[in-house]
Amino acid sequence: MYNVTDPVRHQRGLIRACGDGATVTCTDWIYPTVCDVLCDRTGAGQANGDAQPVPPTTLYGRTIRLHTDLNAMAWATIEAGGAGDEVWLDRSWDGGASWPGGSSLGRTATPAGATSTRTTLFATRDPRGRHYGGAVRACGREAGHQEGSCTAWARPVPSRARAAADALLYSYDPSTAWWPTSWWNSATTLTAVMDSGIREYDWVIARTFDVNRGTFAAGQRGTDPIEGDFVSRSIDDSAWWGLAWVAAYDRTGDQRYLAMATTIATYVHQYWDTRTCGGGVWWNRERTYKNAVTNGQYLRLTASIHRRTPGDAVWLQRARTAADWYLGSGLIGASGLVNDGLTGDCRNNGQTVWTYNQGLGIGGFVEVWRATGDTRYLDTARRLADSAVTSAVLTRNGVLTESCDVGTSSCDDNQKQFKGIFLRYLNDLAKATGSTAYQQFARRQSDSVWSADRDALNRIGQRWAGGSPNQVDWRTQASGLNAVLS
Repeated sequence: MYNVTDPVRHQRGLIRACGDGATVTCTDWIYPTVCDVLCDRTGAGQANGDAQPVPPTTLYGRTIRLHTDLNAMAWATIEAGGAGDEVWLDRSWDGGASWPGGSSLGRTATPAGATSTRTTLFATRDPRGRHYGGAVRACGREAGHQEGSCTAWARPVPSRARAAADALLYSYDPSTAWWPTSWWNSATTLTAVMDSGIREYDWVIARTFDVNRGTFAAGQRGTDPIEGDFVSRSIDDSAWWGLAWVAAYDRTGDQRYLAMATTIATYVHQYWDTRTCGGGVWWNRERTYKNAVTNGQYLRLTASIHRRTPGDAVWLQRARTAADWYLGSGLIGASGLVNDGLTGDCRNNGQTVWTYNQGLGIGGFVEVWRATGDTRYLDTARRLADSAVTSAVLTRNGVLTESCDVGTSSCDDNQKQFKGIFLRYLNDLAKATGSTAYQQFARRQSDSVWSADRDALNRIGQRWAGGSPNQVDWRTQASGLNAVLS
């Protein structure tokens, strides 16, 4: 058996069967035409809308434009010319680095007596070949000269969510079934894909689960060995996968995801320890630190398992105990912001306020409120949210700004995803309360990302308000996806 396409290297292939019985006879090539909602070479009259994602280019008085529609189909036009002028599309599956098999698509000449013409429609996604985020450009040539001119490369924008998600799926490796090379980031990135609500990506859930549920030696998925069932010595890394499989269960109804989430939650619970600070979950197996991330995850995970397990009382009690401990732990500072963790003598350590710790506190208390009906917990979630959205520590001019987004600083691979996690749980609180203030704050993030922190290939960076130095990779993309869902 042979693969037809190579989505890891962003290459499409063609294949046919041949036989030699005195003479060589072959079948037709399979899948030479890319099909999505519509197929290549569909008439331009079937376009669903008309956007122009990049500025046109000009050549000898002619104007060459790239057009895309809501189905991620693309076409090109040439205007203000004459007979013999030509226009075509180039299509690339690797962001414009190369375009083998994608040159001169739909090449069309302006007919006699006309001043303009257009190509047919071509797809920019190939779901059958697992190619997402295809890039296109429009090119043209004036009849009397050989040289041509092309627009910049662009990806279509069917919607904010679809555009950001297509660009994110570009970086997924279907073979190893994760986003190389960050283990916990892949868990929350998978959750962001599910948050998008795009059904065409649901195959990623099972693929990630089936390939990664086993064991991996140190260096294969991270510096630590993965010991099976998505657990490792890093308790917070394990908990991110637990939360991802809760989301997968909600998305699909498949009990194996809830069973896995419960297995992971049981593992995390082993590190709840009342002998130090009266409770709380340790950050790692060596029991060196009690911090906000692990305990925010534990809040959300225990309450989530309870709410999805008929007849449960054990996880409910654990959720109550964890919430009450968190409230009295000192993790929440006087200003309502969550610091990174506790000192060895169980006091707030005053370390950096990160958006994701604030978000996990919000998400954890919202879920405990849903599990218990106790309004104290919802009030706490509101207090954490109100403190965050008005804070000069976490925002600049109303836009979420991590401390590593400021000045000439840069964020590490972990920090790149923090803001998206905050938005995930703020949106959950907005849904629970119907608060227009939270909805408006979330929408402000979406608008800022879309206008100030996105390029023509729909790649989203770290600095949601724009500016430099900026960082762009799949981690910032996943974070940005959560932002544009608002």
